[in-house]
Amino acid sequence: MPDIKIKSLDEKELGAYYAAPASQRGSGIIVIQEIFGVNAAMRTICDDLAAKGYLAVCPDLFWRQHPGVQLTDKTPAEWDRAFELYKGFDVEAGVRDLLATLAHIRAMKGCSGKVGAVGYCLGGKLAYLMAARSDVDATAAYYGGGIDELLDEVHDIRTPLMMHFGALDKFINAQVREKILTAIKKNPAIEAYVYEGADHAFARPNGQNYNKQAADLANSRTAEFFAKNLQG
Repeated sequence: MPDIKIKSLDEKELGAYYAAPASQRGSGIIVIQEIFGVNAAMRTICDDLAAKGYLAVCPDLFWRQHPGVQLTDKTPAEWDRAFELYKGFDVEAGVRDLLATLAHIRAMKGCSGKVGAVGYCLGGKLAYLMAARSDVDATAAYYGGGIDELLDEVHDIRTPLMMHFGALDKFINAQVREKILTAIKKNPAIEAYVYEGADHAFARPNGQNYNKQAADLANSRTAEFFAKNLQG
């Protein structure tokens, strides 16, 4: 499907990848990118969600630095560039862009009015923040780094949030993960799962750390979660 434009809250435009079912009708889902941009992996996730009946939109959150960047996890040069973009990324501006995306999807012809969000890595952190700071209807966060520094926002989450972590995640170690899991127990709107034998980015399509068993289980849980909260 063609890329679309979304008006940011500061009246500029950011690009986004858009995939929709043949009916052009359904609930919406914001797909929140990793540090590699709106690349083939993110587009595949959008296409899969569209096949399940959702209007899937993945906004380009790096547009202020490098519009349209698409990297992979296959070469050291791409990793270096991805971390440069990550270091230069303004999280608060990213949340504002996601709020603009949420409003854009809800205004789309054919949208049911319900919109969820799913994010991976950097996007997992941003998904958590969207759960805390917006009225998104349901959110799934895969291995979001830095959430342990944002646990004061746990009590702001009022809509369902599902979190996925790999037990062998090199970026979110066991101590950090336990800190998060302990904090979210205070909020019944949040559920979390840990996948044995899975590293960071275990659900990235065709990624270096892809773990089919863990990815299939996590994705099936996410599919049921969105079906219940967005289509039910």
